[in-house]
Amino acid sequence: MSSTTSSGPSLREVGRDAVRARITEIALDLFAEHGFDQVTVDQIATAAGMSGRTFHRYFPAKEDVVVGEPEQWGEFVRDAFAARPADEPVWDSLLASFEAFVGLLAQNGRVQRGKVAMRVLVSTASLRARNLEKHQLWGRMLVPLVAARLADGSDTALRAEIIVQAALACLDVAFTTWANADDDTTVSELLERSFAMLQPTD
Repeated sequence: MSSTTSSGPSLREVGRDAVRARITEIALDLFAEHGFDQVTVDQIATAAGMSGRTFHRYFPAKEDVVVGEPEQWGEFVRDAFAARPADEPVWDSLLASFEAFVGLLAQNGRVQRGKVAMRVLVSTASLRARNLEKHQLWGRMLVPLVAARLADGSDTALRAEIIVQAALACLDVAFTTWANADDDTTVSELLERSFAMLQPTD
């Protein structure tokens, strides 16, 4: 009989997530203090009490500490969109899917770390490039679902691509504005405001 159930992660998975969270916390502190490009994997590993080889068991590269797991989160957003009512406006479904993503981050205690991560990301060219790769990945996941929901007409694929990329831009603007703000405005509030500014009128 298995010692784990399908109701949640195994103890091994919980332990791995805890180690990843600790490495992330240490690395982000170092990036914030010294700058991303000035911090090496070995420095992060030493501060975390492990070897560089052990670090790479949890993160392929130091960029992944900041960017996170774009494929996993993209799949979450894609599935959240797919679960929305078929007759709901596409723009509203995308907003709800991104709000679910932000809510999951908050539930997992990742939002506050996300503030530091966003500040590091926007200040580093290599990380901005990785963020663009995330846009492309999420776009490939979302565009077919959005296209299937659009009314038949010309340029359906193009329209779907534009809508998805605009939504992703709203998500990035919300996170970036929140990361640089000194008030108590939440990511969700900024996300709703960003989407409202581009809300289709028909």
